[in-house]
Amino acid sequence: MSDPGRTDDRTRGRGGRRKRRRGEELMVPRAEFGSYYGRPVIKAPAWSAQDIAGYFFLGGLAGAGSVLAAGAHLSGRPVTATAMKVSSVVTIGLSAAALVHDLGRPSRFPNMLRVFKPTSPMSVGSWLLSVYGPAAGGAALCAVTGRLPRAGAAATGAAALFGPAVATYTAVLAADTAVPAWHGAHRELPYLFGASATAAAAGMALAVAPVRENTPARYAAVLAAVCEGLAERAAERRLGMVAETYRTGRAGTLLRSARALTAVGAAGAALLGHRSRAAAVGAGLALLAGSACTRFGVFAAGIASADDPVYTVGPQRENPQPDHQRKEPR
Repeated sequence: MSDPGRTDDRTRGRGGRRKRRRGEELMVPRAEFGSYYGRPVIKAPAWSAQDIAGYFFLGGLAGAGSVLAAGAHLSGRPVTATAMKVSSVVTIGLSAAALVHDLGRPSRFPNMLRVFKPTSPMSVGSWLLSVYGPAAGGAALCAVTGRLPRAGAAATGAAALFGPAVATYTAVLAADTAVPAWHGAHRELPYLFGASATAAAAGMALAVAPVRENTPARYAAVLAAVCEGLAERAAERRLGMVAETYRTGRAGTLLRSARALTAVGAAGAALLGHRSRAAAVGAGLALLAGSACTRFGVFAAGIASADDPVYTVGPQRENPQPDHQRKEPR
């Protein structure tokens, strides 16, 4: 006869917990997580939102703008090509200034060029900027002065070649951190940043180019808006509970504004951009504002996820490490 105070081993799961039968309640209540005095588990990046989110946005605009500039150069749209080349060199200069301002001392940037470390996104990004910047500057200088057309074409091609990497490497830089909202979306974040950069570059082209030359920019705006929406939804699906940081608080407000502005800009570009200069400029400004809100929103979501310990421990409990990958303590 069995002891009523004992539980049959067959009703127990791993770790001695009693298995739940139909109609029965759990013997042990679900544990709630709480950190030491509610403090964050990880340290949030000590990055300035104005500097680093602005660096993300301006670098993306410059890199994608060089691709559009090369396309305009090859397709015989000289006004658009020149305007986008100038835009790219100005915005990459502002992007570098924002980065140096966040670093605190200008000497820290050249110090990062003393070695090349392929496994470090910051090292690779620093070298990208050092190569891309002169190419973008040479392309803009030749276009404005009208001199050295062959050198200008070569510089335009080089800037377009490095442009996509400049536009997206900041996503890799953010995802390489332990910040849950960035690291958890490490696969989708480069696509999101690339689409957002393309939307910004298309917006700039619509704002500065004549109506007769803005057809590629209008197509790019629509394509970028669609791809940005798909990438953002894919990122939220992968993030699971951490996706709450993309929907709530300051990040939620910014990202909802980004979606609305990008949709309005893309619709205006597609429907009215070829008819009215004012409509094209308005659509371009909406796309630029939407892209900026996306970068600042993603940045705010990352900081929010780092500050709340639930978003650090929760995903680890939802996806525990398999037994064969766990290291036994010595």
